[in-house]
Amino acid sequence: MSESLVLACPQCLALNRVATARLDDNPSCGKCSAAVLPKEPLELTSDNFEALVVRSEMPVVIDFWASWCGPCKMMGPIFNEVAAQMGTRVRFAKIDTEAQQALAGRFGIRSIPTLLVMKQGKELARESGVMQAGQLKQWLAPHAV
Repeated sequence: MSESLVLACPQCLALNRVATARLDDNPSCGKCSAAVLPKEPLELTSDNFEALVVRSEMPVVIDFWASWCGPCKMMGPIFNEVAAQMGTRVRFAKIDTEAQQALAGRFGIRSIPTLLVMKQGKELARESGVMQAGQLKQWLAPHAV
């Protein structure tokens, strides 16, 4: 594992170099002082996807969801719970497939919820359907920093 990671700030998208030994110390952005690794999942759009996912040196797990989807409503609290627990080892993000149809189409999302793990723009893993917290942690473990 490298000694530091370059991560974009979810607020201002400025790049921040964070020592891997300090990931648990709630690092803040050098430009705007926002938390670089917030406890809640990031909301991804076509405007911030490049900075927060494609250029991310930390793996990012993305939950593709929709507000009308029953299984997505079940998965949401589980995803948020695991994000609060593992958010310094894997970045957590959500894409609303209704609002971000181009992003959903780019990844060929056919059913929701679908989770993707990506690192520097490359897909590492994909899983569709609801997972319990323990299953989600186990599925993410090989990809965490």
